[in-house]
Amino acid sequence: MADKSWGGGDAAPGFRVRSNRAPADRAAERARLRDERSASRDAALAGRLAARAAERAAGAQARETARGDRHAAAEQLAAVDPHAAAARRSRGSGRKDIVREQRDTRGYTTLVDEGRIRELARRGASIGGLAAAFGLDVAAVAAILADATGHSDG
Repeated sequence: MADKSWGGGDAAPGFRVRSNRAPADRAAERARLRDERSASRDAALAGRLAARAAERAAGAQARETARGDRHAAAEQLAAVDPHAAAARRSRGSGRKDIVREQRDTRGYTTLVDEGRIRELARRGASIGGLAAAFGLDVAAVAAILADATGHSDG
């Protein structure tokens, strides 16, 4: 069996066929081929970089367009139904809706405790402030404080 170095027709494409060229000529040919491969790799790399840059720019433009569309839709929803728009808004706390509701305090009553009134006055609360807090008039609070000597707790 003859081996491939004899120059048979079925030689592999990368296999060197023996020739009578000088070693310097073969070295120059290898250098030229090496430079061609390097140039083709550089061109392919530049093409890939340009394609990636164009792809990134197109993606950024698409994201910006989508963001603008979402913003316009949110503004339109807020104009129609502000409560629903607030419910859809994302918050860092995770809260989903407006929870600031006024509590109905009409049924609340403040217990008028004379000892408590005296203690708050001793701590520096004004007569007007005590009257407003307990829902009394200033004269009633003054009477409670004047009567403090008769009902001393200790």
